Amino acid sequence: MPKAPATRKAKTPRETSSRKKKDPNAPKRGLSAYMFFANDNRDKVREENPGITFGQVGKMLGEKWKALSDKDRKPYEQKAADDKKRYEDEKAAYNAAGDDEEESS
Repeated sequence: MPKAPATRKAKTPRETSSRKKKDPNAPKRGLSAYMFFANDNRDKVREENPGITFGQVGKMLGEKWKALSDKDRKPYEQKAADDKKRYEDEKAAYNAAGDDEEESS
């Protein structure tokens, strides 16, 4: 027996605006090891496969990442660890600055 299509409840204006706006001055999240790998290799994949679609580029990068040995992943994991530390430091400074502003108000 086919499944009945799910109906969605209409949102009231109050429900849609309950989400807090993101502060544009907040620090950017750290990139993962895979993202560092993808950024380094995306152009190579496009050169090797001209006319490839966006989705296919992602699939090929994912396959290459899975095939990478632990030794080859090490530099990307180190970059990710460094970027995570950078984010945590910036976030701590950002939160400290935000606390100072609240106390002076």
